[in-house]
Amino acid sequence: MYQKILIPVENSPADQTILDHIKPLAKMHGASLLLMHVANGWVARNYDLLNLAESEEIKTDRAYLERRSDELRNEGFNVDYVLAMGEPSDEIVKFARQHAVDLIAMSTHGHRFISDLLYGSTADKVRHLVNIPVLLLKAKN
Repeated sequence: MYQKILIPVENSPADQTILDHIKPLAKMHGASLLLMHVANGWVARNYDLLNLAESEEIKTDRAYLERRSDELRNEGFNVDYVLAMGEPSDEIVKFARQHAVDLIAMSTHGHRFISDLLYGSTADKVRHLVNIPVLLLKAKN
């Protein structure tokens, strides 16, 4: 049923919640995992437009993706990663559409009431913009 599972990660402890939940599902289906992080600082948002050098944020995020991917490979998973730059919800949706993803699995926080009302959460935007299943799991506090 699931061949490619996209897992947006944020380089925080919340990532472990979704990874722990999705690993048994991926094993059951023999699915490959695609880790994705979207750097969204000023340099990341203007990187291509202004031909900027990589910021510490970008370097740190890439190292995190490499480390998490290596950990999953050592557990026997077929895993790849992508570091995107820009608005997280837009980049997640674009990547999912371009790479024939079967499932998006992501953690949520559920504690930014005012900002979620004003701007919408990344998870909420993603689930409304894709036509594939989205698994949302509240991060452990």
